[in-house]
Amino acid sequence: MASYPQSLDDLPPPPRRRGWWRVVWRHLPGLSVIVMVGLLIVVVLWPYVVITVPSGRVGVLWKRFNGLDLYCWCWVGRGTVLDPRELREEGLHIIWPWDKLYLYDLRLQSNTQTYNAISKDGVSVGAEISVRYQLLHNSVAVLHKFIGPDYLNSVIEPEIGSQARQVISQYTAEEVYTSREAIQKQIRDAAQKSLAANLNKLVQPEAMEQPDPRHYNSFLQDAIQILDTLVLSIELPPDIVAAINRQTEQYYMINEYKFRVQREAEESKRKQIEADGIAAFQKTVSKGISDSYLRWRGIEATLALARSPNTKIVIIGSGKDGLPIILGNDAATPPAAAGASAAGPSSAAPAVPGETPPPPELNATPPNTGGPNTTKPPAGSSGEAAPPSSSKTATAASSPPPPPPANNEGREASSSPLTLPDVQSIISRISGVLLPPGTSSGAQTAAKPKP
Repeated sequence: MASYPQSLDDLPPPPRRRGWWRVVWRHLPGLSVIVMVGLLIVVVLWPYVVITVPSGRVGVLWKRFNGLDLYCWCWVGRGTVLDPRELREEGLHIIWPWDKLYLYDLRLQSNTQTYNAISKDGVSVGAEISVRYQLLHNSVAVLHKFIGPDYLNSVIEPEIGSQARQVISQYTAEEVYTSREAIQKQIRDAAQKSLAANLNKLVQPEAMEQPDPRHYNSFLQDAIQILDTLVLSIELPPDIVAAINRQTEQYYMINEYKFRVQREAEESKRKQIEADGIAAFQKTVSKGISDSYLRWRGIEATLALARSPNTKIVIIGSGKDGLPIILGNDAATPPAAAGASAAGPSSAAPAVPGETPPPPELNATPPNTGGPNTTKPPAGSSGEAAPPSSSKTATAASSPPPPPPANNEGREASSSPLTLPDVQSIISRISGVLLPPGTSSGAQTAAKPKP
């Protein structure tokens, strides 16, 4: 079969162009291996290349080789970069994977440790001390090169312990127990001064490969700033603590006794002033008070008590000047007797029904001792009442009071209610004192009943 050309001019067809996807498809296995290797390298080296500096910290770069620094795009020698301008501040930083970045905390830090010391008088003392310190920003690189990240255990704690023992040795056990503020200040000042003097000796310029190594001689002087040292507790032997407590107790007891003496002295002055006032009052009042005035006031008080419903018992002839003594006994006195003593002889009822009450005379004689219901016969045959016997009344008033009863029977007898003749005798004696001497007989005669 004859073949015909594809074109009329007998020219060959142009070559077909292959697309980029054909190239990719042809080299796809090799490209996949390259991408996987790259991803593996990024995943493995990411923690060593991309470094994040947290807040409050700073990074010190250590270079393994001399080369270009990606931070400043400058040529930097190997080893620790001491220049403060090359410190990595807070944020994200990219370094070579063969370099290292050490982080240091610039915030306030605290450490608590217990140190044993010997006091001035040879007593073992245990002091718990808390030190608060902070690192200086520009000195962190030099601190990292010559001291390292473990500066707390290698520098601060030994220095604080040494200064604490030296300061405590200057005080006795009692002074250590009571002088905490002074000890804290002395430990802080001594530790800061010692660090500033001794840390500079660690700087070795010949060990630096940075330019101008002599420039960093004084960087360690203030690399660690001790802000304060706090003595949290002081432990002494139990016997020493007990002795100090007893001494303190005796001191306060002495002060207490001093205040007691002062109080008694002031109390003595107060009593003396009070006695002088009472004496002056008595001296002033005694000039205007007489026996007659006191007797008059006593009679008024007796009448007021006799009319009071609370008055129950009246004892005649026991007081001075013959004034009665009135005692109160609500439980032993019946209401009838109290009403009779307050109302007077005119309202008194007979003790026994059927008997004739005594005549209402003010100066009637008291009955016999045979009983309250026994009446005394009249003195004359005419039936008139006998005149009052003033001598008997005076004798009864001036006689000494009877002795107190020896048993409960006598007490019950003394608290028995008064009879009507007793009340009449009391009123007659009081009225005899109140009325003038010339009118006493007339009042008595008028008080007698008509025949």
